[in-house]
Amino acid sequence: MLVALTGGIASGKSTVARRLAELGAVIVDADQVARDVVEPGTPALARIAEEFGTGVIAADGSLDRGALGAIVFGDESARRALNAITHPAVGERSRALFAAAASADPDAVVVYDVPLLVDEKGEGRVSEFDRVIVVSADEDTRVARLVAFRGMPEADARRRIASQAPESARLAIADHVIDANGSLEDTLAQVDALWPSLHTVGGAA
Repeated sequence: MLVALTGGIASGKSTVARRLAELGAVIVDADQVARDVVEPGTPALARIAEEFGTGVIAADGSLDRGALGAIVFGDESARRALNAITHPAVGERSRALFAAAASADPDAVVVYDVPLLVDEKGEGRVSEFDRVIVVSADEDTRVARLVAFRGMPEADARRRIASQAPESARLAIADHVIDANGSLEDTLAQVDALWPSLHTVGGAA
């Protein structure tokens, strides 16, 4: 069982992922994979240096994310060039982790924790997953969380949310929706109720 777990910033996705891990799911974190594939010595990092220059490599040989960000921010062609390097590497590494989990336990529920399953145009690759879980919270709730827990000014919080795919695009691909507008207990109860159905490919949506 391969499950995609997605949700916008401050939706509560990480909370849901932690609960699924507690229940026994194998979690593959897309953000961590994205960091791993550009570690020193990786082919992706070498290609980034070729594409953007050695100025994006820090003195210790790691990726200087600030320097790279300064190049690609606001430059659509540079961003596409970066994505053409990193996205295939992330996909290959993720699939290897999925396969390893399935090999270790053929009955495993593997959850791919991926914030950008759909892009700002509402396009995404969902066909490889048996289920898609969307953690949903309305914009005001998410803004309040970003302000309270990350110290982000409200205007910045709203810009961050606006820069991601619209909620409607995520909900359009959902097999299951976790409504995370309420209390932590309510969110966790929804995850607990969903968990048994994730053990069968034909389980109820």
